[in-house]
Amino acid sequence: MFEVNLPAFNHKIRTVNGKNQIFDSLRRKYVALTPEEWVRQHVVHFLIADKGYPSERIVNEAQIKLNGLVRRCDSVLYDKSLKPVVVMEYKAPTVVINQSVFEQVAAYNWALRADYLLVSNGLTHYCCRFDYEQHRVVFLDDIPDYSTL
Repeated sequence: MFEVNLPAFNHKIRTVNGKNQIFDSLRRKYVALTPEEWVRQHVVHFLIADKGYPSERIVNEAQIKLNGLVRRCDSVLYDKSLKPVVVMEYKAPTVVINQSVFEQVAAYNWALRADYLLVSNGLTHYCCRFDYEQHRVVFLDDIPDYSTL
């Protein structure tokens, strides 16, 4: 797979009918190993192992309703009361993170109203906080630890 600038983790990969799959510990099943999925698995493991995010509060492929349509967020971190805290969007390492990527994840956040957005292509990571009172977005220098959210 692609190189990413996130810590390695003990992953499980298998091949079924000539297609590679990776085990997603959150969904408790093997899923297609695409470049985007490779990034997702690295980011999620980094958040859990290095940033202290509780695995039981992260949902991969979280369904939301947006303008009457069902959409899926790549990952969402929820708090104890199931309020979305962080909406996450992953792209393949070959995809440049640009304005349209942020517009996509921001559109999801209209439905969720999470405090943070995290966007990563495995090489470049952006995290921002929504300041709803001031109606602005604040880009952070680093992905915050769970204890500071």
